[in-house]
Amino acid sequence: MSFEKDDNVVLTDKHSDFNGEVGTVTQTMESMFGDVTYTVSFEDGQETGIPEEDLEAADGVAGEDDDEN
Repeated sequence: MSFEKDDNVVLTDKHSDFNGEVGTVTQTMESMFGDVTYTVSFEDGQETGIPEEDLEAADGVAGEDDDEN
């Protein structure tokens, strides 16, 4: 699954300070080899160079902007 700018994602990297946190994709970068990495902003900072396999869609996670009536 690829992600686009402004998508809400969950970082799944046990070596990161932001592991398990929900953030927003702020930038996507593609290497000359076709690999895509992401920059994700979190409440307390940001992390760059995140590979796609370390991200999951944050569907239904509290804090997302849902349409409320």
